[in-house]
Amino acid sequence: MHTAPKRDPLINDASSDTRFVEMIFPEQANHYGTLFGGTALSLMGKAAFVAASRRARCAVVMAASDKVEFHSPVAVGQLVELAAHVTRVGRTSMTVDVAVIVETLTTGERRPAMRGQFEMVAVDAGGGPVPIDPQPRSPQKA
Repeated sequence: MHTAPKRDPLINDASSDTRFVEMIFPEQANHYGTLFGGTALSLMGKAAFVAASRRARCAVVMAASDKVEFHSPVAVGQLVELAAHVTRVGRTSMTVDVAVIVETLTTGERRPAMRGQFEMVAVDAGGGPVPIDPQPRSPQKA
């Protein structure tokens, strides 16, 4: 009996979906002991950048952020899990939705913390916009 080889999603997944976790430390906090808004936007921008880069498979830059909402404060010592997903692909630009969940490590409690949309543009070496392949390219095998 022939069985198909197991597919390793960490290697073979061509998806642009991006997830990562960040522990919040005191140097990331404001004077209230919660995550500074500018740092939160930076983390969200990083997630949007990675998702867009994975989809376009070329250099990308952020053109705009839109509808960024802060739902719940994030205290020092909590985790944030960022999830980014490309929701629209145009000729040279993409819309990336980013959701942030906060988690308390000691209790396991999770709740929505932030959400936002980012417009990312594929660019060439000179910073000019370039077309995005309408069909996602598969990652190259090592």
